[in-house]
Amino acid sequence: MDLPPFTEPTTHYWQEILPAGETIPPPWKFGVPARLPDSRILMLPIRPLHHAGQDAVASLLVNQAALAVVNELGRFLAERVGPFQPEVIVGLPTLGLTLAPIVAESLGLKRYVPLGYSRKFWYDERLSAEVSSITSPGLVKRVYLDPNQLPLLYGRRIVIIDDAVSSGNTLKAIWDLLERLGCDIRACGVVMKQGAKWMNVLGPERTSKLVYVLESPLLRVVQGGWDIRT
Repeated sequence: MDLPPFTEPTTHYWQEILPAGETIPPPWKFGVPARLPDSRILMLPIRPLHHAGQDAVASLLVNQAALAVVNELGRFLAERVGPFQPEVIVGLPTLGLTLAPIVAESLGLKRYVPLGYSRKFWYDERLSAEVSSITSPGLVKRVYLDPNQLPLLYGRRIVIIDDAVSSGNTLKAIWDLLERLGCDIRACGVVMKQGAKWMNVLGPERTSKLVYVLESPLLRVVQGGWDIRT
């Protein structure tokens, strides 16, 4: 079956949150309607995972979203992680760094701790972890904690903030690193949960500590568009 990929430019996506209402059922042609906790809708553009275009995800790039949308998503995320009473918010690169300060400020915290991909000359390899992502296939990177930030984390109640969880590999590597450094990881909050593969990677205990704002199914091309991949 030779079908088009059903994709379009994402310029107009993530610029507004739509009112609550009935969502369009699949097959979807270009975007997936994701329901927020207050029943409003955020449209997510569809992006094929491979060159053949048979499998896809609905994506969210918070650094390309309208500021009002990002702030709203950050507040939803703060509501999700607030019950864990974090003392420190740790933001993961790259897109988690957009959300982490909003979450921290919403919870009354004065600062947050960012992790990063850029290695400064005073960094220590022992405070880093190797990570990979489905959105950057074949690219292996290292994420670093500035050693000057370590005293802020040791023995504290930590909540990790990122934009999405999909394969779970990046989150597991960073979770392992932070626990090895003596952090008390109470929870992880993400805006978007994609599929369920990450559950096996993280394991049941960590899975129980992950909260999210919206859900995005994995997709497969069908006649007329995209449907949920079974």
